[in-house]
Amino acid sequence: MRVLLVEDDAVAARGITLMLKAAGAVVDQTDGGEDALELLRHYEYDIVLLDLALPDIEGFEVVRRMRISRNDTPVLVLSGMTMPQARVKALSLGADDFIIKPYDKAELLARMQAIVRRSKGFSQPTVRLGRLELNLDSREVMVDGREVHLTGKEYSILELLVLRKGMVLTKEAFLNHLYGGMDEPEVKIIDVFVCKLRKKLARAGADGIIGTIWGRGYMIREPASQDLFPPPFEPIRVAPLSPVA
Repeated sequence: MRVLLVEDDAVAARGITLMLKAAGAVVDQTDGGEDALELLRHYEYDIVLLDLALPDIEGFEVVRRMRISRNDTPVLVLSGMTMPQARVKALSLGADDFIIKPYDKAELLARMQAIVRRSKGFSQPTVRLGRLELNLDSREVMVDGREVHLTGKEYSILELLVLRKGMVLTKEAFLNHLYGGMDEPEVKIIDVFVCKLRKKLARAGADGIIGTIWGRGYMIREPASQDLFPPPFEPIRVAPLSPVA
C-alpha cells in the first residue's frame, strides 16, 4: 500500500509514518495542501490521509480540487474538528471517511485497509485466486491452506498485482510502489524479486499465476476455470454413432 500523508503536525506525522511503515506501507509525507496536489499529479497512491487544518489551504479545498480534476484516490480525513458540519462537508466534497483526533492507531489502520479494499473492488479482506489466498489485512499468503512465507518486498509485489488484477504493471510501477521514488535501485531488481516470488509460489503449488508480458511488465493470470470450479463428477463418455447405411 502506498500512502500520501498530509499532516502539518510533525509529531503526529512521524507517529503515523512509523505505524504505517511497520504495517508494510510506503509513505510519502507533506505538510501542505498545494504540495499534496502536486504529488497527486505525478504519483499514484492507494489512499490519502488528510488533515483539514493545513498552513496553506484547507483540507476541504484539497478534496474539492482532487475530485474536480477527476482524481479518485480514496481520502481519509484526520481532523480535530468535532462538529458534524465538518464531517458532512468533507464527505459531500468527496472524502471517503472521516476520523476524529485523537484516534486509535489500530482503528485508523483498519479503516484504511477497508477503504483501499473497497476502492479496488474487494469487500472482504481475503482474496482468492484459484489455490492462492491473500489476506490484505494480515498480509498472509496461503496456498491450499498452507502459509507461504514471503519477504516484505515479495508480499508487496504480489499484493500490487492482485489489487491491479487484469492490468499489466511495468517494472517502473513496482519500483515506485516499493520505494516511493526514494533511493530506488536498478530496475532489474524487480525481475529478481518476481523470480524469487514465483519460485516460492510454485513450490507451494501455485505455479504460473504471475505472467510476463514481454516488453511491458507483469500481471496476474486468472486460474483456469477447472481449477476454480472442479466438476462434481466424471463426465459421461458417449460412444460415437455408427454411420447410417
